[in-house]
Amino acid sequence: MNFQETQSFNLLKKHKVFLDDFSIMDLFNQNPARFEEFSTSLGDIVFDYSKNKIDKKALDFLFKIANNLNLKEKIQDMFNGVKINTSENRAVLHTLLRDNISKNIMVDGVNVIEYIKLNYQKMINFADDVQKGIYKGIKGDRILDVVNIGIGGSYLGSKMVIEALKPYKTPLINFHFISNIDSTDLTEVLKKIEPETTLFIVSSKTFTTDETMTNALSAKEWLVNKLGEKAVSKHFCAVSTNKKEIAKFGINPDNVFEFGDYIGGRYSLWSPIGLPICIAIGKNNFQKLLDGASIADEHFKNCDFEHNIPVLMGLISVWNVNFMNVVAEAVLPYDNYLKFLPMYLQQLVMESNGKSVDRQGNFVQYQTSPIIFGDEGTNGQHSFYQLLHQGTENISCDFILPIFSHNEVGEHQLKLLANGIAQSEALMKGKSKEEAFDEMVSQGISQDNISKLLPYKEFKGDRPSNTFLIKQITPETLGMLVAFYEHKTFVEGVLWDINSFDQFGVELGKQLAKNIVKDLKSDEGISKHDSSTTGIITMVKALRNNK
Repeated sequence: MNFQETQSFNLLKKHKVFLDDFSIMDLFNQNPARFEEFSTSLGDIVFDYSKNKIDKKALDFLFKIANNLNLKEKIQDMFNGVKINTSENRAVLHTLLRDNISKNIMVDGVNVIEYIKLNYQKMINFADDVQKGIYKGIKGDRILDVVNIGIGGSYLGSKMVIEALKPYKTPLINFHFISNIDSTDLTEVLKKIEPETTLFIVSSKTFTTDETMTNALSAKEWLVNKLGEKAVSKHFCAVSTNKKEIAKFGINPDNVFEFGDYIGGRYSLWSPIGLPICIAIGKNNFQKLLDGASIADEHFKNCDFEHNIPVLMGLISVWNVNFMNVVAEAVLPYDNYLKFLPMYLQQLVMESNGKSVDRQGNFVQYQTSPIIFGDEGTNGQHSFYQLLHQGTENISCDFILPIFSHNEVGEHQLKLLANGIAQSEALMKGKSKEEAFDEMVSQGISQDNISKLLPYKEFKGDRPSNTFLIKQITPETLGMLVAFYEHKTFVEGVLWDINSFDQFGVELGKQLAKNIVKDLKSDEGISKHDSSTTGIITMVKALRNNK
């Protein structure tokens, strides 16, 4: 069952028509206590959702829909190891990576708690040795550069978190990320490092991902040319479960870290995939990151829907997408350290819910995932905010506002916060023709020019947004925030009746690329393609052969 098949859907649809007669500002004017009633908090994070065109009645209908779809039970199923990833017949247990529970969770006859704790301890011990300089390279040098080789979930989480928690990072080690199969990505990193003081982390669960293994083999060749074959066992480690291929590569089994197939790549930063994070911020801060996420998990599991931040995030997103014609969500962190958060959430949300087939294999008749994009702080204001304010599409925004900076200088932080707060207010209020007229009159603009400019100066407003007020970005608050978005994505998937945990759409282009590589390398004819693809391959071959 999806949200359209519930008892409350048609009632909510009728109520939406009623709300069409009101603006968000009207709802504030009708209810002076709207902020207090439409915001909630957990620890050092406040979630304000009052600037959405939604009222208590609409929320009550959404809660009823969630109950009709057994959301509470489905949340418990995920935490208890039920195989909710039905298309791949897998459990979804990334939450166990940050859970201190002692009870057993059995998956296919294996106690996964025991397995997770074993690999967690092995990872933090290794990370601690690297950070403290106990682990050394083949010539006895301490590690000064860590290079993560992975793609998608095998690098985005680590890259985002290390940047977000830069104030907590060890100054003794530099971190680099190679993901793109473009050789420039690899070459630019190799220019900056010395083989004797570098540790490569190859992150690939299967140890067969084409981009990752192409980069890993080239990095290995570079290292071997400089230090010899024996150096591989000291300067490479792996996050993977393919022991056979790892052994062929030459990596020491002691430097291999595993996680189960019940951990999806885009949910894996809490696992040994987060090894670079653990090295960067240390085992204590890494544990605080997990603790923050665990606090969010307990809140998601146990809090009533009316005050449950991820549930509210998910329900409001479905409301905006399916009732208010929102096509995209902008993630707008007003903190330079969070610059990679929008990119991280792009994968989390769009790879999870960018689906058009429901759990029964039927094509859905409604929109699912919105497009996710964003940028940090006032940079975005001078980029795409024009579209947010006056574009033809309805786009919702998440403003993420840390109250305190780790680098307080003069009035910078107050001005940064003022900009974020002002943007959410402006998106909601807009500017009427009368206000635009009065403003131009006060500026001394002539009547003729006022008439010409008036249509351009009007802002319709009524654009929805949420605001996260966060005391400061710390390991705990970052862990909470990321977990909120993970669970929001889950809630959306339940209402849309889609599997948020597979990603078959990622594979097709990669499969076709294998054949095209053969065509590009072959001296013979090109295999069968459409005329455009054939023409492009022919031209590429001709130009490269005549270089």
